Formats: sequence, C-alpha cells, structure tokens
Amino acid sequence: MREALKEAEAAGAEGEIPIGAVVVCKGRIIARGHNMTERLGDPSAHAEMIALTAATSAVGGKYLNDCTLYVTVEPCPMCAGALNWAQLGALVYGADDPKRGCSLFSPSLLHPKTEIRKGVLADDCSALVSEFFRSRR
Repeated sequence: MREALKEAEAAGAEGEIPIGAVVVCKGRIIARGHNMTERLGDPSAHAEMIALTAATSAVGGKYLNDCTLYVTVEPCPMCAGALNWAQLGALVYGADDPKRGCSLFSPSLLHPKTEIRKGVLADDCSALVSEFFRSRR
C-alpha cells in the first residue's frame, strides 16, 4: 500500500485527485497507476484503470486471477466492473468511499472469487484526499 500511496502523491502533485494503485503478481509489482483524468481529459482514467491496463499488458492476457491490486481509495463501480472482467485475485484498499464506492452495491460488482481486504493504511489514504480537497476550497 505504501507504493500505492506514492502513486497517489504523484497524482496530487499533478493536480489530480490523489488516488494511486499498484498491481502485485507473484511477489513483485507489475503495474502502477494514478489518476490521470485531468491530464488525459478522460473520465475513465482512474488509477485502477491505468494500473489494470498496464498489468494485463505485463501478464500478456486479460485475466489477473493471480494478482492483487492495492489502491488507496475504494474503487468506484466503473473500476469494480473492470476488475470483475479481469477476474482480479485480490483487492486491497485503504480508505472507504461512502459516496461513490463499489461496496454500496449488493450483490458485489467485483468477481465472486476476488478476495477483499479494506482499511489498510486507511488514515494515510484518507488524509491525502481530504487535504487535496481542503486546499482547493
């Protein structure tokens, strides 16, 4: 998660909402991403989507069942749907997103076999986003 936090900090430094993600497969980071919606002018350029695209390229296929995605904030429904299609093995996230997070939906938007762990370094992850928006008000 600390590597995902580094990605989130990079996003914030670029004026993006500070959310970062890394994909780990067989003990090593195979992909990184952070929000790029402003830079690319693309509402789908979330950290998870950037990391997902890089990870599928790294493994040479569309399935990530042996991989874990670490992301600083709970994925939105769009990202959860993409992670479902990728059959992600595990999802680890920091801060909950009570307004837009995928856990608002039942049944889960994630693949049924995806293991979920939440709250990892939640305070650090949440503080980045809170400070970002506080500094813009």
